[in-house]
Amino acid sequence: MTQSSISESIAIVHPITLNRGVNAEVWDTEGKRYIDFVGGIGVLNLGHCNPRVVEAVCNQASRLTHYAFNAAPHAPYKQLMARLAEFIPVTYPVSGMLTNSGAEAAENALKIVRAATGRTAVIAFDGGFHGRTLATLNLNGKVAPYKQKVGALPGPVYHLPYPSEDSGVTSQEALKALDRLFSVEIDVSEVACFILEPVQGEGGFLALDPQFAQALRRFCDDKGILLIVDEIQSGFGRTGQRFAFTRLGIEPDLILLGKSIAGGLPLGAVVGKKHLLDILPKGGLGGTYSGNPIACAAALATLDEMTDTNLSAWGENQEKAIVSRYLAWQQKKLSPYLGKLTGVGAMRGIELMTPEGSPATSVLAQLLGSARQNGLLLMPSGRSRHIIRLLPPLTIEPEILNEGLDIFESCLAEIR
Repeated sequence: MTQSSISESIAIVHPITLNRGVNAEVWDTEGKRYIDFVGGIGVLNLGHCNPRVVEAVCNQASRLTHYAFNAAPHAPYKQLMARLAEFIPVTYPVSGMLTNSGAEAAENALKIVRAATGRTAVIAFDGGFHGRTLATLNLNGKVAPYKQKVGALPGPVYHLPYPSEDSGVTSQEALKALDRLFSVEIDVSEVACFILEPVQGEGGFLALDPQFAQALRRFCDDKGILLIVDEIQSGFGRTGQRFAFTRLGIEPDLILLGKSIAGGLPLGAVVGKKHLLDILPKGGLGGTYSGNPIACAAALATLDEMTDTNLSAWGENQEKAIVSRYLAWQQKKLSPYLGKLTGVGAMRGIELMTPEGSPATSVLAQLLGSARQNGLLLMPSGRSRHIIRLLPPLTIEPEILNEGLDIFESCLAEIR
């Protein structure tokens, strides 16, 4: 269904209209049920209409629906920032600010690193995704469709290969590209920061090489460069732990948060070392809606649910189910298009490749439609749009997860 009042520049993956959802299931306006492996693109780690989140939202809505924190502080903002400071697994004191989204968190992080270093250049990575605002577009490691027709972008921004077992790029190759960058393209003294995802989302659920991450951390420390880690999609339990950067053996200077931070309500944050968050003058950070009290209440309820015990159990159960099914598909040669399993923990992607070894983009398009017809919603990713990223709620019931994997299996097997 088309609607002339909505911009046609918004790409729709699934041409249906949703009406309601419960945990990992949604229903459209025609009453058809779907198992949701999209989760609002990583927003719903606790599922649709999580009872604890809904209760917190309703209670807060009857008390205070909004106040701009920079006009007069409100309790939910203060409470949430205190909880986040405890929840972020780093050794230094954490400070931060709330935003409306992950992209807004990235924008503010860029302001902070410029002020802290007196430098402007940013190094990002191929396949990365950090938002659709004008500054974050240039960080993205992919042109189409994000950078098309918008002209010159804020910068300077440079890109390096993303080293990962999933991408086939080694740590040594990425470090060699880093050496070349500073030999040929830009002087290292002009670089303010590196920005990276510990597990790329839009890029296809590619997990960063820990060896490279540790080498990069040492390089940044030696050269006075800040390291921003984007946990917008990989954070809040997606990999089975609080944040994915802990598996890399590093601590970032700044961390970007969003998506599943508030159980489905719009919220993001930039957090990190206190002296960095205090570097801009009074009024340099803030926003009218940033840290809305209802969204803060939802985030507090989300953190109540995300105990280490829960995250570990949810992550292990989901990882075991996905990996075991994938290995079974491999063993019985389910499809000539079945490629690698990417990612870590419960953050997994399934690559589709042609028998000749090229990305099977058209096969993924067929699979999206077939799965939807059979009651399963899937989300594409990857530079060639050839990797299915699996984002069911961490709280999905085992029988619903298996039902969804059954649909995936039958639909992929039918494509020839």
